[in-house]
Amino acid sequence: MDFTRLNESDEYRRRREELRVAELDLIDHIEQVAALRRALSAGTTVDDYALVEVSNGDPVRLSQLFSAPDRALVIYHFMYGKSETDPCPLCTMWIDGYNAVAPHLSQNIDFAIVAAAEPAAIRAHAAARGWDNVRLLSAGDSTFKYDLGSEESDGSQTEWVSVFTLGGDGSVLHGYSKGAQMADGRRERGIDLLSPVWNLLDLTPNGRGDWYPSLSYEQPAPGVR
Repeated sequence: MDFTRLNESDEYRRRREELRVAELDLIDHIEQVAALRRALSAGTTVDDYALVEVSNGDPVRLSQLFSAPDRALVIYHFMYGKSETDPCPLCTMWIDGYNAVAPHLSQNIDFAIVAAAEPAAIRAHAAARGWDNVRLLSAGDSTFKYDLGSEESDGSQTEWVSVFTLGGDGSVLHGYSKGAQMADGRRERGIDLLSPVWNLLDLTPNGRGDWYPSLSYEQPAPGVR
C-alpha cells in the first residue's frame, strides 16, 4: 500500500511495510489485552472510603463519586503526599493531559484524582497547573491508597490507576488496578499508554531517550527551535 505520495526508496517501502504489519499485530494484541481486562470478574467489595474534596474540604465517600449506577469509576492515584513531599512530575504530566480530556471522559465514565497530600497542597498545585476539569480528592485519614497498592507503610507513593463499579446493592467493587512498575526492571512502563507523550516520542527517530518530565521547563531563546 502507499503510505505517502513521496518518492520513497524501495528499501524504505519494504521496511515500512514490515512495520505496518507489526503495527497491525500490536493493535490486535492491545485489543486482546483489553478483552482480558473486561473479562475480569465483578471484583472485590471494598470499603466505602471517606475521602476529602479538594475544592471545598468536604468529606465524600467513594460510592458518591459515581454519577450513575451503571458507570465505571476510574481513579488515578497521584504520587503526592506523606513521603512524597513534592508533586511527582510524571503524575503532573499525566494529569495535565487528563484535565484536557476530562470533558470527553465524562461522557462515558466517572474520573477522579486521589493524592495523599493535604487538600490545600493539592489545591495550590492544581491552581498552578490550571487543572479546572478534573475532580481532585485527598485520601485524608483513609487507608484507600495503601489498600489499593499505591502507598507503602513508610508513606512512599507510586503512580497507580484503579477501576471500580457499583454492585446491585450499592457496594463498591474493585475491578482492576495497575501501577507503573509491573515487573523488575520495568519501572515506568506499566501505565505509559495512559499518556500520549510517550507514544508521540516513540514515533520519532530518537524515541524516548533518557528524557523525563519536569514541573517546569526553560523556554527556548527567541528564534531558537
